[in-house]
Amino acid sequence: MSDKIYLYPVWVRIWHSLNGLLFLVLLVSGLSMQYSNPEYPLLPFELAVSSHNISGIGIVFLYIFFLVAFVFTSNKRHYRINSNGLFVRLVTQIKYYTIGIFKGEPTPYPITEEGKFNPLQQLTYVLMLFVLYPMLMLTGLALMFPEVIVDNIFGVGGTLLTALLHAGTGFFASLFLVIHLYFATIGATFSSNFKSIINGYHEVH
Repeated sequence: MSDKIYLYPVWVRIWHSLNGLLFLVLLVSGLSMQYSNPEYPLLPFELAVSSHNISGIGIVFLYIFFLVAFVFTSNKRHYRINSNGLFVRLVTQIKYYTIGIFKGEPTPYPITEEGKFNPLQQLTYVLMLFVLYPMLMLTGLALMFPEVIVDNIFGVGGTLLTALLHAGTGFFASLFLVIHLYFATIGATFSSNFKSIINGYHEVH
């Protein structure tokens, strides 16, 4: 038997789904532009560039929507980090993910209506949404409009630094996506967390 908690309102599910879809387009098109053999591209170069730019602009608008919803809804309560004892809680959660979960131990921080993230998730999502994501979008927009980039930064070309920072943040964002998908499989059942993005209910077991 499993109980269900309504955790994901409609706007969160729509934002999450569209954001994930556009990020996948960014990932595929970005990899195609950077690493594909010109003779056998993952995507035709012109298509890769246009789809990357259009998806990037879409991500920016989705992020603005997220920020507005974040300010005016109660969803922001899930991102408030309590620094008191944070290190201990992080270590406890890491031990659970690396050892306890394989022993069948119960999660040390069960999901509730007031707290849908464990301490490690909470810190990761805050860093992702409010540090890494803005850097990825700002550097992407700068590369779309290179005239705004400073020509020289400490003796290094500004465009090169911007491109490197964009690629670096893109790598970590892609790594987050892979880890995010893996942990999504850790639920009441293999597919329960994926279903929650459709119906809004988290299954507690």
